[in-house]
Amino acid sequence: MELLLKKNVDKLGRIGDVVKVKEGYARNYLLPKGLATNVSPANLKQIEKEKVKMELQLKEERERLVGVLEKLSTASCMIPAKANEEGKLFGSVTSVHIAEVLAKGGYPVNEEMVKLDSPIKVCGEFDVTIALNIEMQTKCKVTVVNEDVVQSEKV
Repeated sequence: MELLLKKNVDKLGRIGDVVKVKEGYARNYLLPKGLATNVSPANLKQIEKEKVKMELQLKEERERLVGVLEKLSTASCMIPAKANEEGKLFGSVTSVHIAEVLAKGGYPVNEEMVKLDSPIKVCGEFDVTIALNIEMQTKCKVTVVNEDVVQSEKV
């Protein structure tokens, strides 16, 4: 099924792209959420107008995000977690945990922006990718430490 994208869709395409997708994906996700529409000359014209508006908005947004990107590239966060003596976590550290710590530190980050291949399950230092939008991303240092060690240092 061919559709015209009304918004940028991660790993699929950008506004105005004509994409081929399976019917179920279109019917159950793209169309109900307003991310795509059927391909027609009228829809193509409308999307082109919206695309010009979006380009202006993206330019302003990009200028604002450059400052945030620079701050994030130098940022680091420490996440205490319960772990055994070998450093294996009893749970895991996910993008939600990282986003919460960065948000508390004053960075405008949500869990969708934190790109983890898989949850962190051991103590250590990790470079985590933070994607502010499709084009702008940076690495942030995340240190996962044993909760017991942190508590004993405070005493």
